[in-house]
Amino acid sequence: MSRKGPEMGLDDYLDSEVAVAVTATAVLLSPRARRVLRKGAVYGVAGVLKAADVASAAARGVASGAGSAVGQADTSDTSPDPAPGMTA
Repeated sequence: MSRKGPEMGLDDYLDSEVAVAVTATAVLLSPRARRVLRKGAVYGVAGVLKAADVASAAARGVASGAGSAVGQADTSDTSPDPAPGMTA
C-alpha cells in the first residue's frame, strides 16, 4: 500500500488561483522584484506625504485668508459719526 498524496496534473497548474500563487511566490523570492517593489513603495509614500503637505498648505492659506477677512470686518468702523458737539 503506497501513501502517495493526490497528484496534480498539468491542467491543475494552469488554474488561475494556482498561477497567481506561483507568480506571487516567484516575485517574493526574486531579489530584483523585491527591490522594484520596495522602491515603488518608497516613491508611493513620498508622493502621499507631498500631496498631504500641499493640501495642508492650501488649507492654511484658505484659513488665513478667511481669518483676515473676518478681522477686517471686525475692525471696520460701522457706527455713525456723532453729531457735532456730542461725545461718543
